[in-house]
Amino acid sequence: TLTSPEETRNYLRLRLAEYKNEVFGCVYLDNRHRIIDVAELFHGTIDGASVHPRVVVQQSLQLNAAAILFFHNHPSGVAEPSHADESITRRLKEALALVDVRVLDHFVVTAGESVSFAERGLL
Repeated sequence: TLTSPEETRNYLRLRLAEYKNEVFGCVYLDNRHRIIDVAELFHGTIDGASVHPRVVVQQSLQLNAAAILFFHNHPSGVAEPSHADESITRRLKEALALVDVRVLDHFVVTAGESVSFAERGLL
């Protein structure tokens, strides 16, 4: 169980710290925000990963998720979200809203730091 943003950050830093290429994933949650599944859905290159909203929506429906957290790493070591990160987050949020899945946050993670879209007002 991840009960706070800080716990989530620490968990994701440990999970993603050693990856040399970008990885995008989701934490699927039930309606009480308990974890159903944590999935690394897309593996990319040193500076990007292709994210397909259809796959994220399909997995959300298959798991009967009520809410979701996105995460991905930046192997460069810079946790600042890119314009592409902001764009895909908007697209995913719009797609998931159609099937009543709430997007709670998107974390960009490096070995040393992380950025929360929710805390930055980017959701």
